[in-house]
Amino acid sequence: MSEALLSVNNISSSYGPVKVLSQLSIEVNEGELVALVGANGAGKTTLLHCISGLTAINNGCIHFEANDISTLRADQIVKLSISQSPEGRQVFSPLSVEDNLLLGAYTLNKSKQQRLQGVAKIYQLFPVLEEKKDQPAGNLSGGQQQMLAIGRSLMAKPRLLLLDEPSMGLAPLLVAEIFNVIKKLNEQGTTILLVEQNAKMALSIAHRAYVIENGKVVMSGKADDLLNNEAIQKAYLGSDI
Repeated sequence: MSEALLSVNNISSSYGPVKVLSQLSIEVNEGELVALVGANGAGKTTLLHCISGLTAINNGCIHFEANDISTLRADQIVKLSISQSPEGRQVFSPLSVEDNLLLGAYTLNKSKQQRLQGVAKIYQLFPVLEEKKDQPAGNLSGGQQQMLAIGRSLMAKPRLLLLDEPSMGLAPLLVAEIFNVIKKLNEQGTTILLVEQNAKMALSIAHRAYVIENGKVVMSGKADDLLNNEAIQKAYLGSDI
C-alpha cells in the first residue's frame, strides 16, 4: 500500500492533569473514508483537534504526507489542505450563509470571483443553502447549519476533511441526507476522517474504522468486518452510539 496521507504515531494529549489520548496511532490513506467510533469521552474529538492544530500533543508525531505537522498552528495546517467541520457546527450566527461560506476560503490566496465560484459548487451540493444565502446563519435549522458547516470546510478545498459528529441532533431523514453527501464527497475524491457516535451509519459508508476507548485504539479493521463484529454490535450498534 502507498504511504499514508495522514499518519498519527503514538501521540498522547492531556487537558491539564487529565490524560485524554495515550500512545494512539492511526493512518488514513488517500481516497479513504475512515471512521472513528467510540463512546462520549473516548478521545475522538481530541484526536481531530490534535490533527488540526487546536490541541497540543505531549509526545509522538503527526505527519501529513511528508510534512511533520505536530507543532504547526491551525492556520498553517489549513493551508496544507486539512479542513475540519467541528462538532456542534459552530457557524457564525449573525453573518449570512454566503459570508460563512466565504470565510471558509479565507486562508486561500484566491480572488473574490474564484471564491464565489467555490460557493457556487457548495450550492450545487446543498441547494437549500443557496435559497437562504442572504439569511443569517443563526436562522437556519440544525440540519441546514450542519450543511453550512460542511460546506464552509469544503471551501478550503481540503485533501483531508475532518468531520466531527455530523449527525448530532439531527432527525433520521436529515442524518441519511448528510451521510449520502459524505459518501458522495468521498467518491468524488475527498479523503475523509469521520468521527461519529452513530456507529452503524459511520461503518456503513466507511472503508476502514478505528474503535477508541479511553484514549486508545482497541480495535481496527475493515468497516464491514467491524459492522459484523459481535463485540462491536453489543457495545455500539444496539443503541447506535
